[in-house]
Amino acid sequence: MSMANRLVISNIGLLATPLGCTAAAGPDQGRISQRSGAYLVAEEGVITALGNGQVPADLLQGARHIDAGGRLVTPGLVDAHTHLVFGGWREHELAMKRRGVPYLDILAQGGGILSTVRMTRQASEDALVQKAGAALEEMLSLGVTTCEAKSGYGLDRQTELKQLAVLRRLGRTQLVELAATYLGAHAVPEEYKACRDEYIRLMTEEMIPLVAREGLAEFCDVFCETGVFTASESEQILRAALAHGLKVKIHTDEIDAIGGTELAGALSAVSAEHLIAATDRGIAALAKGGTVAVLLPATSFYLGKPYARARDMIAAGVPVAVASDFNPGSCPSLNLQLVMNLACWNYRLTPEEVLTAATLNAAAAICRADRLGSLEVGKQADLVIWDAPDLDMILYRFGSNLCRTVIKKGRVAHEKG
Repeated sequence: MSMANRLVISNIGLLATPLGCTAAAGPDQGRISQRSGAYLVAEEGVITALGNGQVPADLLQGARHIDAGGRLVTPGLVDAHTHLVFGGWREHELAMKRRGVPYLDILAQGGGILSTVRMTRQASEDALVQKAGAALEEMLSLGVTTCEAKSGYGLDRQTELKQLAVLRRLGRTQLVELAATYLGAHAVPEEYKACRDEYIRLMTEEMIPLVAREGLAEFCDVFCETGVFTASESEQILRAALAHGLKVKIHTDEIDAIGGTELAGALSAVSAEHLIAATDRGIAALAKGGTVAVLLPATSFYLGKPYARARDMIAAGVPVAVASDFNPGSCPSLNLQLVMNLACWNYRLTPEEVLTAATLNAAAAICRADRLGSLEVGKQADLVIWDAPDLDMILYRFGSNLCRTVIKKGRVAHEKG
């Protein structure tokens, strides 16, 4: 083994991590390992040793050595729900939102998703790469090492493929690891308002087979909500995705409970997302289906909406993850640290539950918990060194970026200047 590919981090004040290769549910979500006075060794991007006290001299020889200075070390953060690639912004909607105009009314007026669709269709692929790349660099500086990213601002063949092509390009050049999701069913485009069945046919018979065949996305998502896609339509779309080998996710119960959460459980979807209006029956379905609940507290905060029932979900045995929902309309923030703060205060999660939600369970929500989301021998060396002595400090100091050093695949990806 080349010593040049060995990383040693010593003098870790507290190494805090969930454990395991699957999502943590129920009481296990709050059970994490907290090791004081630790060290970590990685070779070829994979963790090979964890210990306490002095690092053995033979491990230090010829290695890249980082003294953590008694600081906290955690797994790299995983943002399991973003709308990373889009044209323009929607700051002009701020006044309407401040007046309390409902989102569905904004959508009906040609705003919301449809406004971004127009701008994304007009943007060049290179412009989208530049804009999304800058966002990923900001995410990295905040401790995010892996990010799910959806299409869904094209709603036509050409632009959906353009968004997925942008993600493929970014995956080759950016340090943040990407998981791509096809979200053609984000809304019904204006040109199909009078023939929505034809748009569903386009997705199920043309787009989904093409996306799967070309390997452009790993997941397929649908927005199952009042005024968007019904539960029956969503099932048709997701079953087509499953038939073509894509894993499925679902946006649902953000505004109304229309059966999307129950559908997620019935299909054993990888994740169900938003879930503000989820019912007891829906929560039970998620638990039975083994579906990860990806909750988005920054969206509730920005829109002044209720918060999802995270505590009830954990009590029911549903693994809970948190994510940013970064998008130009309902959450123009990519700060996953802020999301963690909001989850602690508004979902009433413990610091340990929050860490699991933003690492291991978030990794499970993109089918990567076998290699990401915890600091264990054999897993990828993605981690953050924090300007903090413990987890409490991260969740106490809301609004501050406490990320000092980010390691991705055993290499320094970002250091605070």
